[in-house]
Formats: sequence, structure tokens, C-alpha cells
Amino acid sequence: MLKSFICNNAFAISTTLSHFSFPYPFSHKFLTTTTTSHSFTVSYLINNFNFSSELALKASKQVHFNTPNKADSVINFFTTHGFTDTDIQKIVKREPWLLSCDTHKRVLPKFQFLLSKGASPSDIVGIAVGNPRFMKTSLKNRVIPLYNLVNQFICSDQKTLASIISCPSLLCSDFVDSNIKLLVENGVCNSSIFRILRSRPSIIFCSPRELAESVEELKKLGLNPSMSFFGDALLAKRGISESKWNEKIDTFKKWGWSEETILEAIRRQPKCMLSSNDKINRVMEFWVNELGWDSSYLVKGPGIFGYGLEKRVIPRAMIVRYLLNKGLRSESASLLTPFYLSEKLFLERYVLCFEEEEKSYLLKLYYEMMKVENEKGQKNPES
Repeated sequence: MLKSFICNNAFAISTTLSHFSFPYPFSHKFLTTTTTSHSFTVSYLINNFNFSSELALKASKQVHFNTPNKADSVINFFTTHGFTDTDIQKIVKREPWLLSCDTHKRVLPKFQFLLSKGASPSDIVGIAVGNPRFMKTSLKNRVIPLYNLVNQFICSDQKTLASIISCPSLLCSDFVDSNIKLLVENGVCNSSIFRILRSRPSIIFCSPRELAESVEELKKLGLNPSMSFFGDALLAKRGISESKWNEKIDTFKKWGWSEETILEAIRRQPKCMLSSNDKINRVMEFWVNELGWDSSYLVKGPGIFGYGLEKRVIPRAMIVRYLLNKGLRSESASLLTPFYLSEKLFLERYVLCFEEEEKSYLLKLYYEMMKVENEKGQKNPES
């Protein structure tokens, strides 16, 4: 254990540095270019946290001490709060100043605040390791205001904590408040901001200039910030590079969609741009080549690209095709509706509503297709 290692080697660490033997080839340089306290800090970081000599020297400019007492007490603080040796090493390597801080004044109040909101000790460990910088920021002026701002849109301590656990920078990023303000001023609705904060909060860590550019680009595509799908559009626009975005445009064009058609699909369901090129091609291949249906149908329901091909699209499509061939479903009915229903409603409306013989055949067909396609999906997990 790191703690016992330090305690057992405290005397060795504090030995006069002129007699200290460094295992690194350029340690002599440090002894001749740094002060005694800096040299002690360097040796402490190298021996107890596996710092490289260069990184230890750099860190010693932020924190330095002549004895191990303070640093040992900091390590003991984290150990008693459930942090492992590995956790502590990760934290110290990113924020070495912690080794000389008063943890009960600087860090503990932040832990207590999170506990008061329902976080568990393991949650706090995850947040601190995920972004140790949050322990450096002011509780009163930064952590609490940012927490309250995020919770204003999520409206649940449990869900707010879940977002923070997945993205600890929410408690310390320099851009969270300014970017949320930017979205509000541009008319982005609360539900869109909620979706961003719950799905991919890292989107609002970019510079306000970059976020503003993305918002304007989406507006030029005809997307209204007040619509609930605008959050999905931002997720797509900020979630993939411009080159990947253009590649997907080209993939849709390959299947006969014009630029205006693609824009219509994006306006209807922006998340279709988050599907991989392979997924787009596989859906189109099945829809056009196997079913013989026109790809233009999918423009009105581009959300289908986000559904599992093996688990949902193919089994349901086979039922719909059978019903059409048997004249049990009107050709004028929407081809897309069956794919958007819940499992329960789909079975009720397209399988269980028929006479016993027909119903038995449809159930058998549906579950056989589900089994066969699931087995295929295991070989090709992106479905």
C-alpha cells in the first residue's frame, strides 16, 4: 500500500540529499540546479508517485516541502475517503499542489456538498479522479453555482449527479455557464439543453465561439433552436468532425438522396447523422435491395437509422412485407409507423389482431426472424 510504503520509508526519504541515490540517469542535474526543498519534493514525487524526473521538477515549481509530513497527511486523507493507491497517484500527477493543501478546508467541504446531494463515497472518488481540478475551484463561487445551473435544466439531483459522474468537468469548466447562457439567448429550449447535459455534456466545454458557430450553421440548415430536436442536432454537429459529416452526406447521396432531401431528413431527425456510414449502408441495402422499397420513404422517418437492424428493423419489416403481400395491410398505410411503435403496440397492431391461424404464423415468423438476425448481429455487433 502507498500509505504504508511512505510511512516505512519516511526516514529514507528525509535522509540528507547529498547522500541520496537516484535511480535516474539525470538526477544529478536536479541536485545541482534546485534548492534543497525543491530537491526533496522531486525525490518524494519520484519515489512515491512514479513521476519522471522532468515531471517531478515541473511539479516542484507548484508545490515544495522539506519533510514528508504534510504530503503524508494528504495521502492519509484520501485513503480514509476510499481512494486507492492508484487513484491517489492519478490525482497527484494531475494536481500536485494537493500535497501541500489543507484538505479539510479545501477538499472536504466539496465532498460534503456532493454527499448532501445524494452522491455516494464511490461517486465522489470517481468525480475526483475524473477531474481533480474540481477540488481546486471555489466551492462557493464555482462548484455550487455550476451544480445549481446544471440542476436547473435537469431538475433532479439524481440525474444531475449522474451527468457529473459521467463528465466531472461540469463542476469546474470555464465555459459551462457562458455556453448555457449562449444557448438560452439563441432560443434553444430547455428540453434540448437537458438532452445535451444528460447525453453528452462535453459538448458545452468547447469555446463559446465554436459553439456559436455550430448554432449558426444549424440555423442556416433550417433548424429552429426552439424545436426539441435542436439538441439532437447539436449532439450530431459537435459530436463528429466536419469530414465525417461530409462523408455521411455522400453516403446518403449514393442511395439517391439529393442535398435538399438530406437536409429534410436532418431537420426531421438530426441524430441520423450519428449513425455510422456502415449502418446507413446496411439499412439502405436491406430497405432497397432486399425489400424493394423506395429509399425516399426513409426521408420522412430517418430515426430508423438509429434502431437496431437485427433486433428491430428486419423482423418488423418481414411482418409488414408479409401483410402487404397477403393484402392484410393497405398499401397506402405508412411503411414507417410499425418501426416506431413499442414492442407491445407493434405486436398488438400487426400480429395479435389477426385470427388464430394467421396470428400463430406471424408470431412464428417474427420470433424466427428475431432469432436468426440476432445470431447474425452477434457476428456484426453494430446494428
